[in-house]
Amino acid sequence: LWHSDSSFRPIPAKFSLLSARIVNPKGGNTEFADMRAAYDALDDETKTEIDDMICEHSLMYSRGSLGFLDYTDEEKEMFKPVLQRLVRTHPVHGRKSLYLSSHAGAIRGMSMPEARLLLRDLTEHATQPGFVYVHKWTVHDLVMWDNRQTVHR
Repeated sequence: LWHSDSSFRPIPAKFSLLSARIVNPKGGNTEFADMRAAYDALDDETKTEIDDMICEHSLMYSRGSLGFLDYTDEEKEMFKPVLQRLVRTHPVHGRKSLYLSSHAGAIRGMSMPEARLLLRDLTEHATQPGFVYVHKWTVHDLVMWDNRQTVHR
C-alpha cells in the first residue's frame, strides 16, 4: 500500500532509509511518488477545495484494509486516529505537497464515502507513472527519503 512512514503517529517520521543487504533476484523494487509534483499538477479548484482539509490517520485503518481486524483494547487505544493536514507546507522551502497515506481513512467534516473516494482519487492522481520513481535494488544500495513529501510502497 502507498504510505508515508508513521503518519499514524502524532509526530510522524520526517525521514526514512532503506539499506539493501540481500536482494531478491526477481521483484522487490520500491516505488516512490513525489507528492510535491502531484500537488503542483492539481487544478486550482481542487487545490482550493483540499487546502484546509484534515485527515484521520490510523494504523488500524490501513491494516484493516488488508484484513487485519482483531485488535486488543490496548492496541485500539494505542492506535487511535491522529489528525494530519491533507496539504502540508514544507518548513524549510515552503513548497506545498499532498500528505497521503494508506493510513488515512477519514477527512474531518466529510462523510466516510465522500472522504474515501476523494482520498482514493488523490492517491491515484499522485501515483501515476509521471510522479513515480522505481528503485531497482542492488546489494549495498542506500536510499533516503523525506516522508513529508513522498509516499512509497
